[in-house]
Amino acid sequence: MFGPFRMTNPLSGGLLWKIPWRLSKFQKRRQRMRLRAVDQVVATLDAALAKKGVTLEALERWKAEMPTEPEMMPRDKYTMFDRKVKGYRKGIHSEFIPGFSSSLELPPLFSKDKKVWIRFLPDEAG
Repeated sequence: MFGPFRMTNPLSGGLLWKIPWRLSKFQKRRQRMRLRAVDQVVATLDAALAKKGVTLEALERWKAEMPTEPEMMPRDKYTMFDRKVKGYRKGIHSEFIPGFSSSLELPPLFSKDKKVWIRFLPDEAG
């Protein structure tokens, strides 16, 4: 389309919309920090529940099935499965991970009515 309202190069698929095919060292570092934060949350939960003498089946399953950040291969840290891609893997930075923030199945500690996380606080009486 010609005239004053024609599309500019960035809007028609120029460099503005292109995503590099590999992560920078800074993106990789941030991803490793996110994974370590998840490991720290799991360890904190496990320690707090062990102190009370309680176990959660979901937490035990997570510890049994999921590797920690140092145990993960780089392929698993920085890519995710996608059946539509030639090698069945795509970079985590290329798109938002579908279902990352909202999943089809709500976590067990999530209240459907109030849309807030249920917090477990220690008993102040005992």
